This record gives sequence, C-alpha cells and structure tokens, in this order.
Amino acid sequence: MSKVRLAVIYYSTYGTNHQMAEIATEAARAAGAEVRLLKVAETAPETTVMGQPAWKAQAERTAHIPSPTNADLEWANAFLFSAPTRYGVSASQLRAFIDTLGPLWLAGKLSNKAVSAMSSAQNPHGGQESTILGLYTTMMHWGAIIVTPGYTDPIFYKAGGNPYGVSVTANGEPINDDVKEAIRVQARRLVTFAEKIAS
Repeated sequence: MSKVRLAVIYYSTYGTNHQMAEIATEAARAAGAEVRLLKVAETAPETTVMGQPAWKAQAERTAHIPSPTNADLEWANAFLFSAPTRYGVSASQLRAFIDTLGPLWLAGKLSNKAVSAMSSAQNPHGGQESTILGLYTTMMHWGAIIVTPGYTDPIFYKAGGNPYGVSVTANGEPINDDVKEAIRVQARRLVTFAEKIAS
C-alpha cells in the first residue's frame, strides 16, 4: 500500500483545469496513492458567474467537489495544483486560497512535501510557464520539494509540454490524448517521489 496522500487542488472557470485535475487524480490513484480532489472556492461575484453560461455550467457541474481546508493540507504529504493563467500568474481564486495557508506555513506543516503544478492559457504564449514557475516560488517558501516532469518521458516532446509542468492551450478544443498522457506521467512521477520522501 502506498504511503502517498495526495491533494489535487485546482481552480477552473470553464473546465480545462478541472479535466486536467481529474486525469491526474485517476493516474495517481492507479499508481496507488490515496487522493482527494479539491476545488478552491469561487471568489468572483455570483452575478458574474451566473451571467456567463459556460462559467455557470462549470460551477454547477462541479458543485459537489469539496473545497480544500487546512486539514486537507495537513493530511496530504503531496500536492498537485492546477489553475489557469491570468495575466501571467495563477487565477486569483487559487492565490486567495494560498493566502490563507500562512498558519500552516508558519508551523512548518507544508514543508518536506512533494509538490507539482499544471496550468492553461488561451494561447501558447499566454503565461502558462510563468504561472507554474510563480507557484513554485511560493512552494519554495514553504520548503516543499518541487517535482517537475522535466523531459523525462518522450510524451513531453509530443505533447508540446514544458519541463515545469503540463500546460494546455485552452482554446475550446478537447484536451488531446498526448496531453492527457503527459498529465498521467506527471502525476505518476509526483507519486513516485512522494513515496520516496515518505519512506
């Protein structure tokens, strides 16, 4: 039985990062990890969300997914974050959640845990890499152990990914099979290293 307790924490406006998080969750469970799929709370005004049909549909479709709590982050010994890019940094909903973690960070309860990140943007140069790197900067402050996919598998050349974490061009098209496999590889790699750290 794996010792890995993975929290997959995501934010998704229209569904891309939700799908990425679901794929990663399935792959991590298949690799033996105990996984909690968690969606950070919406901070946009309800009138804004309800006023955009695609945003409203995604909110309703995922209403059953719980939001992460400090207890979830204490429970986990590994984290996978996924959020879209907003002006070259992660969506404010995820940042707002991260900003609540000060007490856990201060108590050292986020340190020495394996972590990885993924993102998306509307176009290939819309800030996907800087979003992931920005998340890693925060996680370095935590003392977490960053686990990137690197170019450790040929799929990252086929998927057009980068060595920091899977990033998707969210242009309304479904996530293709190569990108799905890249997400699975990243999730399995995270579980492998989380297992080593937990041993």
